[in-house]
Amino acid sequence: MNPDVGGFGKNAINLSRNPLGIIALFIVLVYGMATLVIIFADTLTEIERTLLIIFLIGFPLIVFIVFVWLVVKHGPKLYSPGDYRKDENYLKAVRTATLLSAASYKQGIEDKPLEIDTILQSFERRDLITHNNTFDWTNEILWVDDRPENNIYERKAFESIGLQITLALNTEQALQFLSRNKYAVVISDMGRKEGPREGYVLLDTMRQKSDNTPLVFYAASNLPEHKQETMEHGGQGCTNNPTELFNIVTDLVRKRKQEL
Repeated sequence: MNPDVGGFGKNAINLSRNPLGIIALFIVLVYGMATLVIIFADTLTEIERTLLIIFLIGFPLIVFIVFVWLVVKHGPKLYSPGDYRKDENYLKAVRTATLLSAASYKQGIEDKPLEIDTILQSFERRDLITHNNTFDWTNEILWVDDRPENNIYERKAFESIGLQITLALNTEQALQFLSRNKYAVVISDMGRKEGPREGYVLLDTMRQKSDNTPLVFYAASNLPEHKQETMEHGGQGCTNNPTELFNIVTDLVRKRKQEL
């Protein structure tokens, strides 16, 4: 058997397992037939040649329009059950990406979604996925916000990868938690009932107490000058973007784990 033919046969079997593959095989078949017709083009009349040219030009356009319509209207139906990965890490990665997208949508932020493969690679390297069967402070995040209902999706995104969230509603409560426990990262809002720059009060107090726990502000601003001011106060980041927050915090968690 010709190896090329054999390879095509194997690919055809794989493609025929789902609707997308069947569409691809159909396109290959049609163009194969068109190629055979062209070989014998000398025997075609002028009208037949014109129709063949129109077909070769119009067919790709029609296929493209139909394909776009199928993807938009019937996307999930284009895959067979075997196309969906079911391992635990993949499901966690999908959940994380979905939660971050929901958080961005809620805030009205046009954000580039965090790719599932990016999260999955971290899981497979085992430098991010955590285990909850024993207490480990490198899995713990202290989240300071007087309105925790505003960041439910973000918290669930962190929890979906195994990180644990402790909530504090004000600076005093946060400092009490910090005096009793160790955390990988502190996430804080900026303005609270205590004052419009209360986040800096928390950060400055932590540094005065020689508490070097990384702190990231998750506030309304993403301006460069606020990021710079955060660094000047000894903080590690400032953003209003859920995906950027996730990237900053998970990078800090990795570093904390590597330091052990």
